[in-house]
Amino acid sequence: MDKSTTTSFKHVFNPVKLGHKTLQNRIVFGAHTTNMAHKGLPDDQHLAYYLERARGGAAMITVEPMPVHPAAVLTRGNFAHSSDAVIPYFAKLTEACKAEGTVMIQQLYHVGAHGDWDNSWHANWSPSGGPSYHDDDGSHAMCETEIEETIEGFVQAAIRCQRAGFDGVEIWAAYHCLLDQFWTPFSNQRRDKWGGKLENRTRFSREVLRCVRAACGDDFIIGLSINDDSDTNVCLSRDDMVEIMTIHDAEGLMDYVTVGVGSYFDFSKLLPSFQYPENLGVDLSARLKDKLTNALVIAEANIRTPENANTVLGARQADLVSIVRGQIADPYLVEKAEADRTDDIRGCLSCNQQCWGRRGRDYYISCLVNPSAGHEHQMGGDCFTAAANPKRILVIGAGPAGLETARVAAERGHSVILVEASSELGGQFRLAGLQPRRGQITDLIRWYGRQLDKLGVDIRFNTFLDAQDVLAIAADEIVLATGSLPCDTGFQKALPHVPKLPGISNGNVWSVEDVMNRAAHLGKHVVVLDERGQWRGVGTALHLAEAGHDVTVITPNAMIAQGLVRSATDLNARRTLAALGATFIVESALSEWLGDAVRYTSLLTGKTKELKADSLVFAAGIVANSDFHDLLTFQKMKFQVIGDALAPRLAAAAFYEGRKAGLEL
Repeated sequence: MDKSTTTSFKHVFNPVKLGHKTLQNRIVFGAHTTNMAHKGLPDDQHLAYYLERARGGAAMITVEPMPVHPAAVLTRGNFAHSSDAVIPYFAKLTEACKAEGTVMIQQLYHVGAHGDWDNSWHANWSPSGGPSYHDDDGSHAMCETEIEETIEGFVQAAIRCQRAGFDGVEIWAAYHCLLDQFWTPFSNQRRDKWGGKLENRTRFSREVLRCVRAACGDDFIIGLSINDDSDTNVCLSRDDMVEIMTIHDAEGLMDYVTVGVGSYFDFSKLLPSFQYPENLGVDLSARLKDKLTNALVIAEANIRTPENANTVLGARQADLVSIVRGQIADPYLVEKAEADRTDDIRGCLSCNQQCWGRRGRDYYISCLVNPSAGHEHQMGGDCFTAAANPKRILVIGAGPAGLETARVAAERGHSVILVEASSELGGQFRLAGLQPRRGQITDLIRWYGRQLDKLGVDIRFNTFLDAQDVLAIAADEIVLATGSLPCDTGFQKALPHVPKLPGISNGNVWSVEDVMNRAAHLGKHVVVLDERGQWRGVGTALHLAEAGHDVTVITPNAMIAQGLVRSATDLNARRTLAALGATFIVESALSEWLGDAVRYTSLLTGKTKELKADSLVFAAGIVANSDFHDLLTFQKMKFQVIGDALAPRLAAAAFYEGRKAGLEL
């Protein structure tokens, strides 16, 4: 049966021929670095991660990039380059995923000037010895012998992929990597046959593709990954990119082209967060779809949902779409869409906190809303085993930790009572969803509401329990997820010898929670003390600035939004705040609040200045809400504590501990 006639997403579930294979739908799980390789080899963690998405219905999986040469190494978690040792490990991966009906591709890459020489202990290579925009290093201008050596590196890597059972390879030419560096006049200033006119600047990429085809044959898919960073003046324009792709297509060099956005010049667009519009890369993909006659076109930038995918495909802006973070957040996104169960899809927040954020700290990938991501080999993925002995479970607190505990426990067959002191789900995480452009958080909380309702969880709002109430419920297990509270002393880590901010009792001092709950009575000029540089403070400052307040952000950090660097959301946050007229004071701490002014001290010079202000908002320390913990301990009741109630941290810890508790009950 044609699946396109049995689902709302007729464009998504319309099979398409790609090379010698037929894809059963139009959704790809595109290439991204998981950083899971162990001593350069994929292992069971890798297998479980990709197999989960194959089982979830991804038509094609492009496994993360394999460096093709010592000069191509970028991260610690890269696979071993130039080694046949990877073949049996990848064979295990391809065999398992292909058994689920998934077409398997591996990306091959060389980052050129932007490599990690101190990881590979090999100089970065580039066409003309240009600078790295990944770090502060320079690169070596390749001689012709080294160019030929690199082409052969691509060929040998492709042969290994074929021997390992991959259906094809995707050659990475995106983000101003080596192939793009040859295309771009800024980075290719050569005067030989590899530089100058366009025919010469495209010679390297055409030779790579031609030689891979000659080595691997026609029954082997070859893709090319490119990007659109036309807003950066030294990068190629869309007209340039269309011309280059038309040249490659006319020679029949590739079966498909994947179109991303951003580059090492504008890193934040590589993984566009909620700060960017959806379907970001379709301008270029649509132009290529109109021009190319041989290659299919895959659009991949910020296409989060099946609805996005169906719209892009229906508008003929691409032949396929790559949904990566959406399938990290919910590995069964495709399967659920096919069954018209979109209400059951757990949406990606586009927060980048655990996918890119962990990768940026050189950890393996995970997901804030799907703690099993990266842990499938331990947690068993997103389908849970039924409890051997169903129990009566009491979960106290409906923030992220409590919601996830209740959901997972109920999925496993336990009878769950979820008690919440307020009138809504979400806890403090709900307040984050009220910050500008963060509505995906409130969408997620509504998703939890739907899931808990379907699972029959007994949710009791506006409920405050004492020990006798807990005893009366007669639960077999008690989980405390009571969250955290703002610290009311004005303590700052930058001034550890000052336990309480002088003058805090003068009034007009509010917490982030007061502001986002609309309990704060604020004047025109608001000072936000942001100690951590995370969304708790940054998002509140944005909320205030958009509401028309004159906002001054003071931070002990070297820059505003420093805590957002690892999620690549800091620059746009600062840009937006600056555009709204906010003032920044960095590397400073508050020394006193006068009720109508702050005194702040430079942490560099020790000099103190005074700034008039109507209100002070503290985005500083939070403390575990331990009242119930102490009560149950006094009553000698058995319970476990998770999330911020255990130790205040980012939301990812709460979701993870909620998942873990639900699996262990």
